[in-house]
Amino acid sequence: MKNRISKYINTLCPDGVKYKELHEILTIKNGSDYKGFGEGDIPVYGSGGIMTYIDTFAYDKPTVLIPRKGSIDKLYYVDTPFWNVDTVFYTEIDITKAIPRYVYHCLLREHLEQYNTAGGVPSLTQKVLNKVKIPVPPIEIQREIVKVLDNFTELTAELTAELTARKKQYEYYRDLLLDFGGSRQTDAVHGGGTSECEWRTLGEIATIVRGASPRPIKNFVTDDKNGVHWIKIGDVLPDSKYITATQERITPDGAAKSRFVHKGDFILSNSMSFGRPYILQIDGCIHDGWLSISDFEDYVSSDYLYHILTSGQIQQEMKKRASFGGAVQNLNSDIVKAIEIPIPKKSEQDRIVSILDRFDKLCNDISEGLPAEIEARRKQYEYYRDKLLSFEEVRT
Repeated sequence: MKNRISKYINTLCPDGVKYKELHEILTIKNGSDYKGFGEGDIPVYGSGGIMTYIDTFAYDKPTVLIPRKGSIDKLYYVDTPFWNVDTVFYTEIDITKAIPRYVYHCLLREHLEQYNTAGGVPSLTQKVLNKVKIPVPPIEIQREIVKVLDNFTELTAELTAELTARKKQYEYYRDLLLDFGGSRQTDAVHGGGTSECEWRTLGEIATIVRGASPRPIKNFVTDDKNGVHWIKIGDVLPDSKYITATQERITPDGAAKSRFVHKGDFILSNSMSFGRPYILQIDGCIHDGWLSISDFEDYVSSDYLYHILTSGQIQQEMKKRASFGGAVQNLNSDIVKAIEIPIPKKSEQDRIVSILDRFDKLCNDISEGLPAEIEARRKQYEYYRDKLLSFEEVRT
C-alpha cells in the first residue's frame, strides 16, 4: 500500500504537495440550540460527544466536527445526519479538493489543542482554525492514505469494543461471585448466619479515617526528592487498581498536619466521583478529599477487599447512603464504617480473587491486557499517520 502511495506521489506530484489553509478547502459552521425539536434518532453532538437524539438534522454530509470549547482535542468524523450545539463546529468540506475522512486524519495529526486561545476553558475560534494549514495532495493519494490509516483505526475500534465487552463480563462475574445473599440482618433471621460467610461492617474490621490538608498547601509543597508523597486524584491512572507515584511531595511539617498512609492501605475519594477504591503501593499523605482504610488483614485479603468495594452492590450502597453537601454527594468515615460486607473463609476469598484477577488483568493491565494492545495500535496508527502525512511542500 505504501509503495502504491509512493508511485502516486512520483507520478502526480513529484515536485511536492501544496499545503492549504483550511478556509481554502472547507467552511467552518457554528452549531445551535436543539431545544424545541422532538425526540428522534438524529444524534446531537457537543464538545464531549453525543448528548441526546432529536428528529431534525443540521447537516447530512460527511464532516469533521471540531469542538469550539472544552474538550478541543476530541474530533469527530460523522457521515450520517446530525445536529451540533454551539460548543462544537461542523465543516462543509469541498470534496473536489479534499476527502472528509482525509481531513479528519490531518486534523488529528495537527493536535488542535495547541491553538487554544483562552486562559480558562480551552477554546478555538474560526479565525484561528481557518489559518491552520494541511497538505492537500491529489484525491487519489488522499484516498490511498485514508485506506491505510482506517485499517489501524478499525482495528483499534474492534479492540476497544472487545475491551468494553470484557469489562461487562468482569462486572457480571464479580457481582455474581460476591453475591452471598443478604446481610448480617437477614442472616440473623435465618439462624445467625452460615459457616461459609459472615457479614461485618467495615468499621468492625478496619480502621477508617479521613485525610487532612495542611493549609495553605502551597507553603508545604517541596521539590525535595526526600519529601513525603502528596497523593491527589490526578495521580490516579484511569481504571487503575493501584497508586504508584505522585506528582508532588510535601515537607515533613506538611505531613505532620496531614494524614499519613502506608503502602497496602486503601484510599477512597469522598466527594464528586466518590467511593472508588485504590490500593497504595507507596507511603504518603492524603488530603481531606480522601478516606483511608487500613488494618483489615485479619478478616479479608487486600485483593478480595478491592473487588468487594468495587462491586455493584457496595457501590450502590455507598451512593444510597452518601450525604448531600449542597448539590454534591459526599461520603464520610461514618457512612463507610456502617457499610456491611460479606466475609467468606480465606480459601473462598482466594478462589474468588483468582477468577476476578484474570478478568481485571485483561481489562486494565496497561502492560499485558487489552489496554496495552490498544495503546500499541494507537501508537502504530500515529506513527504511520505522521509518516504518510509528511509531504515535501511544493515550491511555487
